[in-house]
Parts: sequence; C-alpha cells; structure tokens
Amino acid sequence: MEKAKVFFTDFRTQLDVPQTAKLQRLIRRAGIDSIDFEGKFVAIKMHFGELGNMSYLRPGYVKAVADLVKELGGKPFLTDCNTLYPGSRKNAVDHLYNAEVNGFNSVTTGCYVIIADGLKGTDEAVVPVPNGEYCKEAQIGRALYDADIIISLSHFKGHEMTGFGGAIKNIGMGGGSRAGKMQQHNDGKPIVDPELCRSCHICARECGSDAISYESGKAFINQDLCKGCGRCIGACAFDAISAQQDSAKEALCCKMAEYTAAICNGKPTFHISLIMDVSPNCDCHGENDAPILPNIGMLASFDPVALDQACADLCLAAEPVRNSQLGDHLAQEGWHHHHDHFLDSNPNVKWKETLEHGEKIGLGTREYELIKM
Repeated sequence: MEKAKVFFTDFRTQLDVPQTAKLQRLIRRAGIDSIDFEGKFVAIKMHFGELGNMSYLRPGYVKAVADLVKELGGKPFLTDCNTLYPGSRKNAVDHLYNAEVNGFNSVTTGCYVIIADGLKGTDEAVVPVPNGEYCKEAQIGRALYDADIIISLSHFKGHEMTGFGGAIKNIGMGGGSRAGKMQQHNDGKPIVDPELCRSCHICARECGSDAISYESGKAFINQDLCKGCGRCIGACAFDAISAQQDSAKEALCCKMAEYTAAICNGKPTFHISLIMDVSPNCDCHGENDAPILPNIGMLASFDPVALDQACADLCLAAEPVRNSQLGDHLAQEGWHHHHDHFLDSNPNVKWKETLEHGEKIGLGTREYELIKM
C-alpha cells in the first residue's frame, strides 16, 4: 500500500495569527476541500469532555472546522454517542447539558449538537463490518449513519486501557451506540448495585429481553436472558446499573478498529487530531491529571491509521513532563522502563494492536509521509 500523507503543524504562531486560522490552513493543505460538501450533512465527531474534566478540546478549534465546512457548502453538526458507564453523558438530556456547560453551543462552535444515538442510547443503525474478524456487524449511532460526511476531530491523549485515544477510538468506540459499546467491551452484560437501586421498575420496562425481575425487591438481571443491549443503563436515573467491562485489551483494540471501518465505510471521511494537554487518562474522567507530554501540534489526514501512528510516533519522540504520572514513574528507583511513553504511563495498556488490526482489515496504513507546514 502507498504511504499515506499526514500533514503536521506545531502550535507556534505569529502575532495576529490565531491557532484556529493555522488549523484551517492545515486541513485545507491536507485536502479537505477535495470533498464535495455542497448541501451535505457533515458529522463532526468529537468528545465534549466529562463534567469536571478540563483537558478536552476548546470550542474555538471546533468552530474553525465548522466554519470551514460551511464555507465549502456543508451543513455541519457536532455529535457523540452516549456513554456505557454512568456519568454526565449517559443520556441525551444530560449529555447536551454537559456539552453546554463545557462550552459547546451554536454560538461558540457555529453549529448545533446532536447526540448520535438518541435519548437513551438506543437510536442505532446496524451496519456490516468490512473484513470483520471480531465483529460481523456494528451497532452505531443513527446520526452518524445518516450523515453524508464524517469528520473526526480528536483530542489526542493517553488512555488507561488503549494506551492513547486518537482518531480510531474517537470514531470506533465513540461512534458505537450503547449496545455497540457493550459489544466492543466483550459483550459484557450489565449488573445491578442493590444499594443504589430504588425499585422503580423503569429498567424492567425498558428491557427488551424480559431479563429483569424484582424477586428480592431490588432489580436483578438474569445473565442468561440478557442480550447485553445496555438499554437499562440509560433508563436508570440512579446509576444503579453498570456494565461489566472485562474485555481483553487486545480484543478491545481490534474491535475499535473494526467499528471505525464500519462507520467510515462508503462515505467521505477526514481526520484531525490535536496533540495538546496530553493527560494520562481519557477525557471521560471527571478530572484530568497533569499532561505527561508537552503540547506537540495539529495533524490531519484522510487515513485514520496513519494519523494515529504519526501522533503516537511524535509522542514517543517527545520529552516527558517531569511533574506528571509518566515522569513520576520514570523517576522511580527500579522502574521497569518500557521505552514507550504510553506503557510507562499506564503499564498494562495495549495500543499497537489497534493500528496493526486496522491495517490488516484495510482501514488504512501505518506507513506514512509526514508533511510539515
């Protein structure tokens, strides 16, 4: 396969030249205007950050992308799917409030927010996975399925399970409906915390498998009857139901790549990643630790595998921040050095498997040419 082109620029800028203008120049140089946007619905897939987290992308970067899409004739909207875990983004009402509090609205971004899998995470489309080995079908947010064009706008940061979160995780995991997220997490089925259950029976009414009973006065999920759709998680207003996320990390990495291939299949896609505020863990946390690496730059490509590989390589070549989780680990006497910043920050992660499997199934290539602006 021919090397993919990945375009890069750092965050340095001259007086009176905002970084948002530099981002627009980058994505133009990367060829975004070769896509026919005229009259098309354009999903800008991103992460709005959990309440309390401060490392997510600032709305100004989003507006720079949305404004350019509108200039090219497109109809952009911001989107993400509801989360599998309890929190401030597990249903559309809370998710939209979360986005608003964190600064994402029509004024700050120039477009509206649509939660891709609906009110309770059940508005989904089932699509085939091209060359899928772990998943033959993917369950994805309906708004992503209905969009004519997908732009991935990712905050590239560390992650406690997948090493880092970039373009593939943003689309693959982020684009899965609640049932899709369950599938990626090894078809884990939800369980009930009886201490939190209020016996309201709402979860039982939402269950499509008749798997929830109240024989002891508290909700109980029959694991043999449960299909793992996750509808009950979205229905519970008291965070009493959660998923058992016990997937092997290698399988999780591969499933994310397959979901990305399914979501991107058959429509124009473009990918942007900003390596800044590189927190050790995901923006799904209600907090963020100090960055493990310095701010590096902005990258864009049509190839999500090449983009993630380029981001990873730039991070691995960067000098660790001393006062950080990564710096603390490296300074420990007797620390087993992995010579890999992601592993030295979170020693149990897997990340290369995502890129290797993405290349294997034809999502993209790990071979790239880095074109610096």
